[in-house]
Amino acid sequence: MQVIKKAKASIEASLKKLRTDYLDLLLIHQPFGDYYGTYRAMEEFYKAGKIRAIGVSNFGPDRYLDLEHFSEIKPAVNQIETHVFQQQKTAREYMQKLGCQIESWGPFAEGRNDMFTNPILTEIGKKYNKTAAQTALRFLLQSDVVVIPKSVHKDRMEQNFNVFDFTLSSEDMAAIETLDKGESLFFSHYNPKTVEWFMSIL
Repeated sequence: MQVIKKAKASIEASLKKLRTDYLDLLLIHQPFGDYYGTYRAMEEFYKAGKIRAIGVSNFGPDRYLDLEHFSEIKPAVNQIETHVFQQQKTAREYMQKLGCQIESWGPFAEGRNDMFTNPILTEIGKKYNKTAAQTALRFLLQSDVVVIPKSVHKDRMEQNFNVFDFTLSSEDMAAIETLDKGESLFFSHYNPKTVEWFMSIL
């Protein structure tokens, strides 16, 4: 009950700071701690019309399935590391089956693996007069992944918007799929050391 009370207070504080009566979307950041209690609080705000959609972040299919099974309001969004090097094929399969939308954090993999100069992305991009970054975003969009790319540069922001005027062919998609390593470029939520670190900051 203490967690639910704390979560409610946090949501109310956010509404007050944002000077709004409702939130469009609210996510649980990590699958650690008493996220069940937090989710119960979010469900109450959803029922009251103060949150229009609730979801989770960084929940692997196993954690998502567990929460989804015991929740009244099913998580609408799962924001997880998704990019050309970690395509989340298994997660996407389960999220699609359960009607949950995958949203990418780190769609550019924060530039790791030389993503912006990757030969496959670069060559495919040239066919459409697009950059490697635009090609990577288009791949995610065509894979039914929501992307919110981050940039502080105006020209790159404009490039990130200009990904709706071309469509990758099935051959292009297949070529980019070969870039998938099937693992995180940052950290694994299944690694005990990672879990220990997250628990230390809760």
